[in-house]
Amino acid sequence: MEPQKIAVIGHPIGHTMSPFIHERLFALSGRPLSYTVLDVPDLKEAIPVLCGLDCFNVTIPHKNAIIPFLDEVEEKAKASGSVNTVQVKQGRLFGYTTDGAGCRAALKNHGAELSGKVLLLGNGGAARAIAFEAAECPGTSLTIVSRENSVEKGQKLCSDLQKYRGVGGEVRVLTYAALESEKTEFDVLINATSAGMYPHTGECPVSEEVVSRCSAVFDAVYNPAKTELLQRAERLGVKAIGGMEMLVFQAVAAHEIWYGTQFKASELAVLCKDAAEEMRRIFGGKA
Repeated sequence: MEPQKIAVIGHPIGHTMSPFIHERLFALSGRPLSYTVLDVPDLKEAIPVLCGLDCFNVTIPHKNAIIPFLDEVEEKAKASGSVNTVQVKQGRLFGYTTDGAGCRAALKNHGAELSGKVLLLGNGGAARAIAFEAAECPGTSLTIVSRENSVEKGQKLCSDLQKYRGVGGEVRVLTYAALESEKTEFDVLINATSAGMYPHTGECPVSEEVVSRCSAVFDAVYNPAKTELLQRAERLGVKAIGGMEMLVFQAVAAHEIWYGTQFKASELAVLCKDAAEEMRRIFGGKA
């Protein structure tokens, strides 16, 4: 049997934690496989190469752009407009999204849920994937927070969610200013923006007053491990969950799709810790 060919594609792709995480997962599953990084500036030109792989992951800016090139796309990925995991069968490409599942698993790992009153910051690709995951939880009330200049984009996400399986819970859009002025309490706050990401580590998308109204805070940013948002949550005694776990758990979900692999919770806990250490090593202790 020929060695499996697996990769992550993006452009520009630079440093990515994907090889570290996936190769560890392959080792844990008894498949010591190599995981390649492919810089793909022209997606159309790369399709013949991708059809020759066994499976691959997709990152910025191709998560939406790859959809027209896929032979089949799962319902949730199609509705959210985001594919990050592709399985190749006899040259045919099958697309999935595991970002939302990764977020849900990271929350569950800390005794929180992607349900109830959810406050979602952002309306980009990561936010959409998480929003559609939340939409699958019955009774979820979703508040999407958008900048003044992207309210229309947030409203489009609301409309798409309302069409998706007839979501029953409330879905609304607020600006950051409106969020700061109201007093609603939330079960979980999810930051799906880049605010606070290295090197802009001093940034925080919302005030401590907003954080204080949330039972749990999850930040999809994984570098640094403790963003300003998470530090504020900890100071207020609010449950704080970092983005590295989402990165690991979305990779775990990809392995379940590709090979049906199951992992022990203890193994994944060690991997999350080691991945955070690797990130700190790469960024000289700044992560």
